[in-house]
Amino acid sequence: MIPYSRQNINQSDINSVTTILKSNFLTQGPIVKNFEEKIKKLVKSKFAISANSATSALHLACLALGIKKNDVVWTVPNTFAASANCAINCGARIDFVDIDELTFNISINELEKKLIRTPKKKLPKLLIPVHLGGQPSEQKKIWSLSRKYKFKILEDASHSIGAKHFGEPVGSCKWSDITVFSFHPVKIITTGEGGMATTNNLKYAQKMEMFRTNGIVKDKAKFLFRKKINQPWYYEQQSLGFNYRMNDISAALGISQLKRLKIFLIKRNKIAKIYKSQLNPPFFRLQKILTHNYSSFHLVLVQLNLKKFKYSYENIFKKLRKKKFFVNLHYMPLHTNPFFLKRGFKKKQFPVSEKYGNCSLSLPVYPDLQVKKVTEICKLLKSFIKKN
Repeated sequence: MIPYSRQNINQSDINSVTTILKSNFLTQGPIVKNFEEKIKKLVKSKFAISANSATSALHLACLALGIKKNDVVWTVPNTFAASANCAINCGARIDFVDIDELTFNISINELEKKLIRTPKKKLPKLLIPVHLGGQPSEQKKIWSLSRKYKFKILEDASHSIGAKHFGEPVGSCKWSDITVFSFHPVKIITTGEGGMATTNNLKYAQKMEMFRTNGIVKDKAKFLFRKKINQPWYYEQQSLGFNYRMNDISAALGISQLKRLKIFLIKRNKIAKIYKSQLNPPFFRLQKILTHNYSSFHLVLVQLNLKKFKYSYENIFKKLRKKKFFVNLHYMPLHTNPFFLKRGFKKKQFPVSEKYGNCSLSLPVYPDLQVKKVTEICKLLKSFIKKN
């Protein structure tokens, strides 16, 4: 079976995890902080806050940014549920901005038009652009719009550790307030399950740290009841919070994986180039990678010009899987799901996202994938094309 993505685990990873299993701390030990420091250094941010998943990290980010009941938050339709749920779980009202038909990321043109026509009182408090497949959204342009229309930016970079925008690492938050990464097994590096939020804002960092530990503070400098400061057992719950902590086992795996990040990125980009050389228009349209972007290629995304194919989208999907190529779709547009339809969204409301969701494939890409398998799936896809 050839999945669309999978983890790469070596003996060094296993040894790192085993060391923690034999140590005094399986959780709440020093390794998590060490991992945070390494991510912070990698992306050139001032702060890095780990979590037990990117879903949790997105929720923490929304809480830190002050998202509350009836605030308006915008994201894209072609994303995983967590990109919207993080705001909805804060009581916010979610809305969507359609995507660009070439990059598959948020359309700057659609965003600007929507900002212009939206009444001032209904403008978003927060925008969550999603870096689909590993390619950064147009953060520099989004940042400029955020200054004009006064909204915060939370980058959903779940796919994008190691990616760059105008030479800046995704996660540096040069053009955003907070960035979130995912370390799920199918992502670029894995911690088993895990996520990380980066920011340059001390207040946001402190809030995320507090919210992820049930609202509890143990730092003496942050105590509200100063008379208790010398009691060695003392801590304060200063807010409602959640148990969103990463454990030391996961962090140890993450540290070990980070050592091979550069190799992983090189291999993924190499595979993406092979797909680009073999899957050509007018039959195939691969995600356009902008010249000022470096993609981490968590996904290789391709749209099929179905008019040129012998089979329907569903049958192509099934035929590929029958041959043990487990392609996938990232993603079904959120607004077409029952939950969002019940909230007033309608089909055909975001046509580019819906077209994308009706003809796109996520092709296999991971460091251990053999070149011959890439060539094989390309050959199989081309065999589905109609003959003149």
